[in-house]
Amino acid sequence: MPEYVEHNTRVVTELYKALTSKDPETLHGIVAQDLEWWFHGPSCHRHHLVPWLTGSSPSSKALVPQHVVGFGPLVIAEGFDEAHLVWWVHAWTIRTSDGLITQVKEYVNTSVSVTRLSQMLPNASNCQCIWQSRLCDESVPGLVLAI
Repeated sequence: MPEYVEHNTRVVTELYKALTSKDPETLHGIVAQDLEWWFHGPSCHRHHLVPWLTGSSPSSKALVPQHVVGFGPLVIAEGFDEAHLVWWVHAWTIRTSDGLITQVKEYVNTSVSVTRLSQMLPNASNCQCIWQSRLCDESVPGLVLAI
């Protein structure tokens, strides 16, 4: 695994530790001030991550990822909030120039497949699934996150 992928994975792991321990100093050091947030899932869970990012959520294990994996500047974290029956996948983007997290795509009660698109021939594309949600059940909708 390239060193920058390991670094990015450690940054996201530190992010979750800072979120659950309410450590704003660490958060300010690894998250860009203009963090871009995207949401996909049932509207009743639209703000599942927001209280954590703003420091208004009580500290608990509801946001502890069970899987964290990096793909270049993209780091995927997956977990399950048993209290609210919420499966979640967060796709964090880390800016190469300064190592800050600049974007999060939050998927709640949604199965996510990360697919790498590459041009093999000038007029053809090749798709390769490189990661797939493991915690959710078959009753949730699925989508493909192309990188």
